[in-house]
Amino acid sequence: MAPKKTVKIQQIKSIIGYTERQRATMRGLGLRRIRHVVELEDTDAVRGMIDKVSHLVVVLES
Repeated sequence: MAPKKTVKIQQIKSIIGYTERQRATMRGLGLRRIRHVVELEDTDAVRGMIDKVSHLVVVLES
């Protein structure tokens, strides 16, 4: 069985001053604070969430 592809995401900006919808997306990604890194399965849903908050996060090479 092939290993699942993952993506590492790091929060680079505070969510203060952004909409509740963007805050909920950040919580959905599991990000809580600046410089917090999470590793998630690389799915279309996760990529869509990253796209919605691309100004707050950076995708790290994995």
